[in-house]
Amino acid sequence: MNNTRSPILVKTNKSAEWRTLLADSLTIFWSDWLDLRVRIAQIAASGLISPLIYILAFGLGLGSSLPKPAVGDNYLEFILPGMVALSSMTISFGGTTFSICGDRLFTKSFEELLLVPIHPLALHVGKMLAGIVRGLMTSGAVILVAILFTGKVWSFINPLFLLLLVLNCAVFSGLGVIVGLNVRSLESVGLYNNFVIIPMSFLGATFFDPTTLPMALRVIVYLLPLTYTAIGLRAAAYLPLSEFPWYSIPILLVVAIALSLLGARQFASQQD
Repeated sequence: MNNTRSPILVKTNKSAEWRTLLADSLTIFWSDWLDLRVRIAQIAASGLISPLIYILAFGLGLGSSLPKPAVGDNYLEFILPGMVALSSMTISFGGTTFSICGDRLFTKSFEELLLVPIHPLALHVGKMLAGIVRGLMTSGAVILVAILFTGKVWSFINPLFLLLLVLNCAVFSGLGVIVGLNVRSLESVGLYNNFVIIPMSFLGATFFDPTTLPMALRVIVYLLPLTYTAIGLRAAAYLPLSEFPWYSIPILLVVAIALSLLGARQFASQQD
């Protein structure tokens, strides 16, 4: 008896599995969206304060005494894409981490999520999608400020700029999922902020051009995913396509996929 499966049947089964995975991911995302949609203004405002301080202090204050940068007409324009990257990183990571920590450590509702009969990857992707939306809501407010300060609308809403922004949110919301699954207290979240997020905020090419650094420091800076977002957003906003660093897109995509696989593995073995 021939037990060989038809290629058409195998293809159909795979397609059904992907559709189920997508539907389950959107279901997990929707449960978070029900909470997010009533706090849109709060989330946007909370992530807007720090970038505005940086813009006023560095862009308008310090920037007025600096020479014209390699990208952008002035230092304010130079740091605005970095501010978009910074705000999306901070809120995507922090919002996702605290959301999972709240469910695990306080409301104790996370155990119910683990009992849901869906693929662990769908759990991770659903939580990551919620983090992406958090990051986009906050960075959207920063983009509005950038447009008001520069008057360059298309620079900050073109497809390439938005693609990099979504990938950056995916990377750091994915990291937030993993951290949220592993920390044992809110104090531990503070440690991750102090040793990962804050150093990356200043070393991730948000305020400077990494090509001007000594080689030893440049190696460190280019190990950070935020660096590729900052230089990519800056190029997407001000430079022609021929000068765009296309390598930044696959790097961010690979990091996001790697974090998703790691997060799915963590969900599969999670016990709360």
